[in-house]
Amino acid sequence: MTQIEFNHRVKDFYKPLRNFALRLTRNLEDATDLTQETMLKAFSNHEKFREGTNMKAWLYTIMKNIFINNYRRQVNSHVVSDDTDNQFYINSQGPQTTNLGDRKMILKDIQNAISSLSRNLRVPFVMAFQGYKYEEIAQYMKVPLGTVKIRIHNARKKLKSSLSDYDPSRDYPNPF
Repeated sequence: MTQIEFNHRVKDFYKPLRNFALRLTRNLEDATDLTQETMLKAFSNHEKFREGTNMKAWLYTIMKNIFINNYRRQVNSHVVSDDTDNQFYINSQGPQTTNLGDRKMILKDIQNAISSLSRNLRVPFVMAFQGYKYEEIAQYMKVPLGTVKIRIHNARKKLKSSLSDYDPSRDYPNPF
């Protein structure tokens, strides 16, 4: 696909991307900025797009990642926007309202990763997570204790691999 064809296809997704950005930011100006930043990143990284891939999903992923990164930067810098006419930025040391948008996306990714596990791995992992002892899981599944331990270990490895984009030192929401 040539650069021109790619650009035309990306431009066709402007309105759906802006609507998605509006749902994420809940602010028209921020949504427009997020959409423009997504389009810019897509245009500058067109060589990374593989033909046959769902372009809409590719663009939504770019937008989601930009939104999460911007949100994290804002939280880490403790900068809050003042809505006065001059748009001053102030350092806030007081209480802040937390946007749980990224937590909902992270939770959905965790739930999708768990549900993508085979039943043999998912069931013992979920039961162990819910507090069941290995012996109870082995009795329920009618398999040896060692098999339960191996399946839980394998489930953790697969989840760690599929969720490798996330920082392991952060506290993430409970998926259950």
